[in-house]
Amino acid sequence: MTELSRASERRRRVNAPDLARLTGLRSGKGTFYPELRDIAKRLDRVVAAFDTISGALVQTIEGPENLVRSVAEAARTNLDADWVLLALADGALPEASVRHLILDSAGVVYAFEGLSGAKDPGPFLPDAVLNRLNDILRGQLAQFRLPVIENHHAHVPIELDGEVIGAFAAWTPPHRTLDDTDGVVMRILASQTAVALQNSALFTKSVTLLAQSEAHNAELLATQRELGAAQRHQVLNSERHRIARELHDSVAQTVLSAGMQIEVCRSEIDGKAGGNDLIDRLDLAKDLTRSATEQLRSAIYALNQPGDAYRSSLSEMLAQLATVHMPEDLRVTLRVSGTPAELPSEVEHALLRIAGEALFNTAMHGNATRAIVRLSYGEHAVSLSVADDGTGDPAKLRLMLRLSEAADVDGRHRGLANMRARATEHGGTFDVYRSRIGGVRVVARIPRVEGQSS
Repeated sequence: MTELSRASERRRRVNAPDLARLTGLRSGKGTFYPELRDIAKRLDRVVAAFDTISGALVQTIEGPENLVRSVAEAARTNLDADWVLLALADGALPEASVRHLILDSAGVVYAFEGLSGAKDPGPFLPDAVLNRLNDILRGQLAQFRLPVIENHHAHVPIELDGEVIGAFAAWTPPHRTLDDTDGVVMRILASQTAVALQNSALFTKSVTLLAQSEAHNAELLATQRELGAAQRHQVLNSERHRIARELHDSVAQTVLSAGMQIEVCRSEIDGKAGGNDLIDRLDLAKDLTRSATEQLRSAIYALNQPGDAYRSSLSEMLAQLATVHMPEDLRVTLRVSGTPAELPSEVEHALLRIAGEALFNTAMHGNATRAIVRLSYGEHAVSLSVADDGTGDPAKLRLMLRLSEAADVDGRHRGLANMRARATEHGGTFDVYRSRIGGVRVVARIPRVEGQSS
């Protein structure tokens, strides 16, 4: 062989792959294939272990219970273990809600503390498992700082940020001998379990905080709406009271003064020749000033009432309306039927204004001595009716209502159009009938909003 050939052979031998590095074997003799089969089995077991580990550790967002169960089951399956123990020392990783878990060869879960679906170990827990659990829980972790891999028992530390916070242990039956590969699997499971538990606790906490923040935001929005409504309510009431004071202090006093002057003039011409015609005119003027005074009193009363039901219920406000600022010669009765229910404030406000306008018409234009106000709570609607025994003509009033839809009417009948407008604004109706006691009966019906209690 030439020198060139010998050099080429030496290079081939140097570059040839090391059989031991690839297979763990240092011989190609008769023991090669049995050892290769053992290595292949171990490799398959390791691949299966890593697949199980990856499946266990993605349980983070499923909650700590599922995570710990999955980790313990991964160890039991890959080690063919009789018992698997996973425990954290008391006080370590306080965010973790699952502190320990024991798994037997059949996959049954045991725990001494609350864990859904877990059984109480009772007297059947092996002493070795119980002693290990007690050591971990009591914080006696010095013996777990280094992994221990024996023939049928292994334990490895559970570490977080370089600190041992618990341990992971397993016991196998006689036919299953643990080796370094099994130790690697357990160390991977243990090292990732602490991080996964912390992440799971942080995820659960973040979900809780998010729900709390959403609830607080909803409360803040509701509070803002209530404050805005209260501010608007205060502004409106202040303006209403201001208008009421202006009417009382100026217009009402002026009308009363005019009435007094009319009475003085009437007394001076009483009995004089040719004065009868003037007396009739003054009597008419006196009646008109009386009517204007009553109308102003009714308007002032209405303006002084709040636009909601905070102060009292609708029936109570109607009772006050029926007795305050009504002429002495008009007797008003209030009747309430059905089960009283809280209505939206704007609906109660509209009904109160309709009742006030109807009673004013009865007192000023109907020549009535009696009026009946009925408030009826039905299942689907609330109705308000005002009936009197006066001289009003329902047909004429209905005609005026129809005309008001095409064009404005004179001020004497503007109140009818206003009452219908208030009812229709809330999806209701307003009608005029002949009352059973002889005069006019007006009826407003407003549907009840879905969700109102009865």
